[in-house]
Amino acid sequence: MNSPESKPAWQRLTAAARTVADDRDTSMPYGFATRVAALAMAQERRVATLLDRVALRALGVACLLAGFSFALNYQELASALAPVNATLQVAEDPDAITADDAVAIVLDLAD
Repeated sequence: MNSPESKPAWQRLTAAARTVADDRDTSMPYGFATRVAALAMAQERRVATLLDRVALRALGVACLLAGFSFALNYQELASALAPVNATLQVAEDPDAITADDAVAIVLDLAD
């Protein structure tokens, strides 16, 4: 058994580690900063995955469908908004306009 006067191994090890000086060279190697900056600024060509290609095509198709549906329904929208536009142009007092609620206009168009 160990005698109570002897220090445990961990205490001896930490005491010895505190006395050691760090003499390592802490400067960067020559050209390190330039190499890191060049690697950071280098543009790596990323290969588009199949999901990327399909997603971009789907976005294009969705935009075309939205434009096409707007073009088909333009006459319907214009005729439905004509009374609202006439009311807005005739009214002299902006507070007297009753059809200025955008949500009500959209809900009326749905009928």
